[in-house]
Amino acid sequence: MHQLKLGFLLKAAVVLILIGGIAVIITKRIESRVQSIEGVEFIRINGIDVPLIFEQSSLLPIGTITFVFNGGGNLYDNSTDSKHTKAGLSYLTSLLLNEGTKQLGSTEFAKKLESKAIDLDIGQGLQTLSFDLSFLTEYKDFAYSCLLELLSDPNLSEQTLNKVKTLAKTSLLAKESDFDYIADKNLHSLFFAGTAMASPSQGHLESIENISLSDIKAFLEQNLVLSRLIIVAGGDMELNAFKNQLEQTLSILPKGSPTKKPKITTLQTPQTTIIHKPTEQAFIYFATPFDADTKDNYKTKIMSFTLGSSGFGSRLMEEVRVKQGLAYSVSFRLNGASKLAHYGWGYLQTGLDSKDNAIKTLQEVIKEFVQNGITQAELDSAKAFILGSEPLGEETLSQRLNAKLINYLRDLPLDTHKQDIAKISSLGLDEINAFIKQHKEITNISFSIVQAKAQD
Repeated sequence: MHQLKLGFLLKAAVVLILIGGIAVIITKRIESRVQSIEGVEFIRINGIDVPLIFEQSSLLPIGTITFVFNGGGNLYDNSTDSKHTKAGLSYLTSLLLNEGTKQLGSTEFAKKLESKAIDLDIGQGLQTLSFDLSFLTEYKDFAYSCLLELLSDPNLSEQTLNKVKTLAKTSLLAKESDFDYIADKNLHSLFFAGTAMASPSQGHLESIENISLSDIKAFLEQNLVLSRLIIVAGGDMELNAFKNQLEQTLSILPKGSPTKKPKITTLQTPQTTIIHKPTEQAFIYFATPFDADTKDNYKTKIMSFTLGSSGFGSRLMEEVRVKQGLAYSVSFRLNGASKLAHYGWGYLQTGLDSKDNAIKTLQEVIKEFVQNGITQAELDSAKAFILGSEPLGEETLSQRLNAKLINYLRDLPLDTHKQDIAKISSLGLDEINAFIKQHKEITNISFSIVQAKAQD
C-alpha cells in the first residue's frame, strides 16, 4: 500500500512538472510572438513591456508623440470589463482633459503651450483615449514635460466638470434636429442591441448629467496605466535617446491591468425602426451582418468599393440614383478589418414618395450582386483606384504612423495595408466572385428611417 501511494505521488509530481513546463513554454511563445512584431519596439517600465511604434524623419525639425491608452474609448463606457456603465464617459473625460492642468487651469496651460508653438490635443475613439503632442524639435523636452504634467495633474474639479458637461449637452441638443444623426443613432441602437456599440459615443443628455467627478477619476485611474499604453512617435528625434527618456519618466504611471475587448454582436435577422420628424425627405440608414475573416480584408476592399463605396462608379449609385432616379445619394461600406465586429453600413437619402421603391431597389441590387458577383471591368476599375490611391495615404509622417497604429490595434502586422495592395494586384475574377457569393448574409438588411408622418 505504501509503495502504491508512493508511485501515485511520483506520477502526480511528473504530471505537475509537465503541466508547469507546458505553461512556461506557452508563456515564452506568447512573449516571443509579442516581442517579435516587426517594426514595434518595446520599452520595459516597472516590469511592463510598453510597445513603441516609431519612425525617424529629419525632413523637418518637428516631432510628434501620441500616448494611446487602449481601453479608454467609448466602447468601454458600458463594457463588462469596465467598472463604469455611463454612456459618454470617455467623451466627457476627453473634454475635461483638454481643459489643462489643475495647477494652471485651461487658460494658463494653453498659454504655456502656445509660448513654444506646441499642440496638445486629447481625443477618444471606439477603443482608445489618446494624447496627441506635436512640437518643434528644439522644444521637444519642454513639450514632453507639458504632456507628463497633464497626465499627472489633470484639471479635475467640479467647476471644470460642469463646464464640459454644458458643452457636451449643448452639442447633443443641437443634434436633435440633425436627422442623419438620429437615423444613425437609432440604427446603432437596433443593430448592436445589447452591446457597447449600441450607445452613441457622446452619450445621452441623461447619462452625461449623471456622470460625476468620481466617475471620471475612476475612469482615469483604470486607463492611464502602463499595461494599456501604446506610444506612437516620430520625426526629427533619435530613437535610443527617446527610449531612455521614456524609461526615466513614465515610471510615474501605475502598472494597471490590460483591457479585454468587449464582445460585439450584430443583428442577424432584418428589422426596421421608423421615427417621424417634420422633414420633406427620408433619411435612411441601413446595416448588414458580414461574416468575413480579417485575413480576407483585401477582398473585402474590392467587394465594398464595387458595391457601394466608390461614389458614382458603384453598383448602388448607378442603379438607385443614376438609372432610376430614386435617391439623392446612396453609399454602402463593408468593414472587414476590425477585431471587434464585421458588418456593412450605409445610408440612403430620398424623397418621401420614392422611399419604398428606393429601399426595394437597394435590396434587389445587393441580392443580385451576391448571386452574380462582379465583372472583369469592375474588378479592373476597383484595382486601378485602390492601387492608385494607396500612396496618398502614406504621404505624411502622421498618416504612416496612424496606419501602423490601426494595424497594431487589429493585431495585424504593421505593414498589413501594404501587404493587401500586393494581394489586390494579383486578385483574379473567379477568386473575388467566389468570396462575394459566400456572403449571402449581407442581404439581411436592417433599416433605421426618419420620415415625415403620413397625412390623414
